[in-house]
Amino acid sequence: MSSTQTKVQSVGQIDLARYTGTWYEILRLPNRFEKGLKCITATYTLRSDGKITVLNRGHKQYDPTLESEATGKAWVPDPKQPARLKVQFFWPFSGNYWVLQLDPEYRFVLVGDPSLKYLWILSRTPVLDEKNINELLATARRMGFDTSPVIRVEQDCK
Repeated sequence: MSSTQTKVQSVGQIDLARYTGTWYEILRLPNRFEKGLKCITATYTLRSDGKITVLNRGHKQYDPTLESEATGKAWVPDPKQPARLKVQFFWPFSGNYWVLQLDPEYRFVLVGDPSLKYLWILSRTPVLDEKNINELLATARRMGFDTSPVIRVEQDCK
């Protein structure tokens, strides 16, 4: 299915100030840039120019004392679709960061890319209830994501 035919839809509204802070990665589709990492977090900070600083951190699975860190930025290209962000870690490349489902209390979120290549479940806490995980995965499947290869991220670092 091409991205022009995708069923992927973002949420209508998002309060970026409320969205800022630290999120724990609970599940993800495999990707090369997080391979071999555990205890992954994403911290979002609102900047004075309206963009967001993105700080992704993880620990190496083979040696949790070693950290991996990537800093980037995110922005809303179309104010009419505030939940469809672009994120950039290496200029000039940027990717889609769409908020696909968001808990009304901003406790957990489903994030993905309309290409169906990238998908994450993030939570404000290192553990998320299985009921919530299953509901988010069902939403992802309805949108066309293949969730069979998802990776459950270990969040056992101190």
